[in-house]
Amino acid sequence: MLSESDRHRAVELLLEAERTRTPVVQLSKTYPAIEIEDSYAIQSEVTRRKIAGGARLIGHKIGLTSKAMQQSSQIDEPDYGHLLDYMMIADGAKVPHANYCVPRVEPELAFVLGKPLKGPGVGLLDVLRATEYVVPAIEIIDARVQNPRRIFDTVADNGAAAGIVLGGRPIGPMEVDLRWVGAVFYRNSEIEETGLAAGVLGHPALGIAWLANKVGPFGITLEPGHVMLSGSFTRPVWADKGDTLHADFGPLGGLAVQFV
Repeated sequence: MLSESDRHRAVELLLEAERTRTPVVQLSKTYPAIEIEDSYAIQSEVTRRKIAGGARLIGHKIGLTSKAMQQSSQIDEPDYGHLLDYMMIADGAKVPHANYCVPRVEPELAFVLGKPLKGPGVGLLDVLRATEYVVPAIEIIDARVQNPRRIFDTVADNGAAAGIVLGGRPIGPMEVDLRWVGAVFYRNSEIEETGLAAGVLGHPALGIAWLANKVGPFGITLEPGHVMLSGSFTRPVWADKGDTLHADFGPLGGLAVQFV
């Protein structure tokens, strides 16, 4: 466990890395005694500082929802991060590659809540009842911490959250079997990844349930209107300057973002 002064220093390192677009040495190397509780405390303080500076909380992201990603990170549960208003990017937008350290992109489903969710005890059906609509999304993830990262580094770094693109056709949570929503993910004209939303814990709504139950004991409620990124069902794809990333969700439409 870290001291308060070490946590404070880690917060400053991450904020400076994001300002300068220069990843810092892994916190797990700088602070070998770091524990997952430290990482979430650091993440929360970074978020608090940004909100105090004028940013607005618009939701959360859930990551490491597939077995393969959990095994690679040597953990047995997902992680989460906070979504802030400045991360929202319009479908089809051109974004400066220089805004990020080492951007990668993932296709996933976003749940927009119509009713509050607060754990413990939240299940799949509770999430579906509380969801106003589900919409295709592209998440931009970034690393403000050098590779190779451990789970402590990723969690402290806000789950690598950096950008959100929403697009395609919003649907009601009961309109289709969300497990079978699929995406074909292109970089420029080449297919890089394909996947099904069932890759997220068996059902993408279970990621939202996990989050509600994880943060509920701390008095945190998932609020109406907030966007919940349920987790990627493909591997992340690198985004270089000049690349266009396009996610084709079939009947739910497509969306894209270009790095310039």
